[in-house]
Amino acid sequence: MNMLKIVAVPMHKEGRKFVAIFAAITAVLYFVWMPLFLLGVVVTVWCYYFFRDPVRVIPQQQGLVLSPADGIVSLIEDVIPSPDLGLGDAPLTRVSVFMNVFNCHVNRAPVAGKVTHVVYHHGKFLNASLDKASEHNERNSITIETDEGVRIGVVQIAGLVARRIVCFVQTGSMLGVGHRFGLIRFGSRLDVYLPKGVSPLVAVGQTAVAGETVLADLKDPTRQRVGVPE
Repeated sequence: MNMLKIVAVPMHKEGRKFVAIFAAITAVLYFVWMPLFLLGVVVTVWCYYFFRDPVRVIPQQQGLVLSPADGIVSLIEDVIPSPDLGLGDAPLTRVSVFMNVFNCHVNRAPVAGKVTHVVYHHGKFLNASLDKASEHNERNSITIETDEGVRIGVVQIAGLVARRIVCFVQTGSMLGVGHRFGLIRFGSRLDVYLPKGVSPLVAVGQTAVAGETVLADLKDPTRQRVGVPE
């Protein structure tokens, strides 16, 4: 195994200016006080790590709904989706993935399809792990419609530290499953709204990997998760 590929993970271009800023400040701190310089080095390395964009192995089985984010599955509940998603007013299962400041923050499409809605809302910056964050926090709502006409809602939610939601797509854009569609700076949450009758294949507390972890199976919607906590 090539250890260099593990340590030198590619960085997303959105992070270049931040790493450059931190590196410049760190260089100045070298002439001020050595402990501050060392702290600057640590912060610069963390910034690079935050914006890492590792290669992912995307499952190719048809009908899978993949996690759009790295993090912990923090909530699974039936709620009425935001009107911004255009998914109706009947309760749908929402799977929330919470990202801390050490997770990779590049967001990936849970399914392949056409983007039919992109709606941005200004809001508060509450703890993204809280349920009310879906309603009150700054957020960006995206709906993706598959070739079979199934619609999946994805919401990028800012958190306590996050102050910028970045979205790379617009209405009419075509996305492949696992393709990058945005990121959030720094620490946040992604909500995925599953179609009615589709059971989640993850559990609260489970670690999710963007573009790899399977959240649900549209081809076998009643399939249940098999596993026991340890």
